[in-house]
Amino acid sequence: MQARKVLIVGGGIGGLSAAVALRRAGVEVDLVEINTSFKVYHVGIIVQGNFIRAMHELGIADQAVAAGFPQFGLQFKDLHDNVLVDIPGIPLAGNQYPSDLGMARPALHGVLTEAARTSGAKLRLGLTFETITQTADHIDVTFTDGTTGRYDLVVGADGVRSKVRTTFFPEAPTPHFTGQGVWRYNVPRPPEITRTFMCIGLDGGKCGYCPLTPTTGYVILVQSEPGNPRHPPEQLADIMRSRLDACTGLMAQFRDQIVDSSQVVYRPLEAVFVPAPWHRGRVLLIGDAAHATTPHLGQGAAQAVEDAVVLGRVFEQHQPIEQLLDAFMQRRYERCKFIYESSLQIGEWEQRPTPDADPAALTKKMLATVAQPI
Repeated sequence: MQARKVLIVGGGIGGLSAAVALRRAGVEVDLVEINTSFKVYHVGIIVQGNFIRAMHELGIADQAVAAGFPQFGLQFKDLHDNVLVDIPGIPLAGNQYPSDLGMARPALHGVLTEAARTSGAKLRLGLTFETITQTADHIDVTFTDGTTGRYDLVVGADGVRSKVRTTFFPEAPTPHFTGQGVWRYNVPRPPEITRTFMCIGLDGGKCGYCPLTPTTGYVILVQSEPGNPRHPPEQLADIMRSRLDACTGLMAQFRDQIVDSSQVVYRPLEAVFVPAPWHRGRVLLIGDAAHATTPHLGQGAAQAVEDAVVLGRVFEQHQPIEQLLDAFMQRRYERCKFIYESSLQIGEWEQRPTPDADPAALTKKMLATVAQPI
């Protein structure tokens, strides 16, 4: 029996994208999000051409580009503004689109939320599932507000701490701390900075800058965090600035603008990868629930949206659920595994350098890989 009604658990990038993709495939969609609003933290995200291509397939590339800052490629620099490697971008969605895009996370979420609502998906905030009971031909769900529903499939898109994963994949790995943390802080965009650059040479990590809008961008710092410390919230700006002491030039100018600890977003980096298959009966994991990785290749959001696109494609085939989910796995597993392992490899090189460490070359390999059809 093919799926005609799907429940998506989680209203992040993957869940909202899946709602749009499934609605385009003619599937009835309910989406539940445990938070009471779709607000996300205020910093940004940098995405490559495969993300824009996937958004184009969902019919919302124009909205995404309009909400962000179009870019073409990226640079690797040292800590003193000297360019080491210049990587051109590939406009995978067509020459009318940029190869890369910087976006404020609230702007991206706004585009996806509007698209999901316009698609006809039913979005419900402030609740999640209480129980999920599978039978041979359907799933019965009880929600935390006491309501119930019957579905053909449940999609777990509820992030790295996925409740769907822990419920239906109890033997799956749990998220692990990778040894690094990521720091982000929004600052004005200098007119001459029109694309993302990353600076290598920091002890245990790297730093850089990503334009988000015509007037704003964000400083990013990825660095070793021995013992996974809990940094005092009131000291975040001082700590982030001190981590950038070795920088000169543009990064020093950006560093000196980091003054408000309440605007620093710090996250320890965690990762998890669920062995195949990502489905149990009529329950499927996508996005960070199945393959949460680190931001070293800037592919977390792109892989979640690609999951959604492929899910929509296979559901257009009108085949039995098992065949659809197997087809999804065949098209997604190896690609996501490569991104996961390569991202962690760069983080490992940053923490424990080796003579063969070459983040720029691995980044080029990633770009060539994701340029291939989804």
